[in-house]
Amino acid sequence: MTIVTDLDLPVFDYMAPDLTGEVYHQRLAEVDGWLAQSPLSLIVLDRESGEFFLRSKATRFPGREIADIFGVTSGTLREQIDANILNQTGARHRRLRALVGSAFSPRAADRWRPVMRAFLDTLWGQIAPATACEFVTAVAKPYPSLTITAVLGAPAQDASSLHEWSTWVQRQFDIRALATDRPRIERATVEVYEYVEALLGKRLADPADDLLSTLLAAEMEGEKLSHAECVNLVLNVIAGGIDTTQSQLAHALRLFAGHPDQWALLARQPDLTAQAVSEVLRFEPITPFTARICTEQVEHRGVIFPAGTIVAICAERANREMGELGDGERFDITAGREDRLLTFGAGPHYCLGANLARAELEEALAFLAPRMPGLTLDGVPELGGVEGIYGINRLPLSW
Repeated sequence: MTIVTDLDLPVFDYMAPDLTGEVYHQRLAEVDGWLAQSPLSLIVLDRESGEFFLRSKATRFPGREIADIFGVTSGTLREQIDANILNQTGARHRRLRALVGSAFSPRAADRWRPVMRAFLDTLWGQIAPATACEFVTAVAKPYPSLTITAVLGAPAQDASSLHEWSTWVQRQFDIRALATDRPRIERATVEVYEYVEALLGKRLADPADDLLSTLLAAEMEGEKLSHAECVNLVLNVIAGGIDTTQSQLAHALRLFAGHPDQWALLARQPDLTAQAVSEVLRFEPITPFTARICTEQVEHRGVIFPAGTIVAICAERANREMGELGDGERFDITAGREDRLLTFGAGPHYCLGANLARAELEEALAFLAPRMPGLTLDGVPELGGVEGIYGINRLPLSW
């Protein structure tokens, strides 16, 4: 067995300032082997090893360790990091997931599809009859925010505030943002805690058929859910369910603008929608790197990873591995690939909102494809960085 620190590994800097767009994909493709060294962690580059570390009982999400590195050791942000469901393990983690799991099942996600279509129709009404828009502002940003208000049972007029808080609280996982924008992240965390407390108070007096009422019922039963856990679960839904879907939808339209034949095919064959969403999730995952820390010594592929080693699993490389079709670097909604993606992670922390996100993306593509014929870029997209959520700041489109 060889200790990982003794290996001569290739270097991949996922904090490089120009690492976005095709530069990012090209540099990853040029790295040889299944493991690389980066400034704060090792990078795991293939699916087999990625799944191993995501599923291992000897690893966990290093949220607290990352917070320590950047000096987030006290205050509301640190309290949220400590309470975040991503940083929970064992029986407590299983209990919390079980309490909200039914609200994010495939059946539960399907229940919200008519609501999603209604939101899309309203947003489209603010665009048509124009044949150009800045897509992030017009659709990608408000659409998931509105959906989350419906799922939670929050007022639709709060959607823009939920989006703002989601964007900033989610940046607790972005090492560049922690270094430069920590005060704004902390302020957003305080604000969203205050909002959730007030929202729960209103829903307690007026229960309904929504996630807030479900969580409050569990809290009322006493042993299932504490008030602090209830508040933090709602915050997790807000933080994790908006900025992510916005980013994935924006990348979907960017990809289709660059593949007009496939956009036209999707408009003609809406039965390809679910497969098209899977291909978008595979080809351009908005969570390119998912971190894990070894809680004890781990052995894998003849290599020893000492306790405390941080690895970042690269969903982009894992998703693009050449399978039986041999064309992992090609975007193709007709390929019918095996849908074992790492975009939503794997193992005990597999994304709770995956079914809701898929439903939102499916409804959006099915709605937009027949209404935006001849889709093309109407300017240069403004892409974000890949060290946290890989988003798009501006996406000018015409059709």
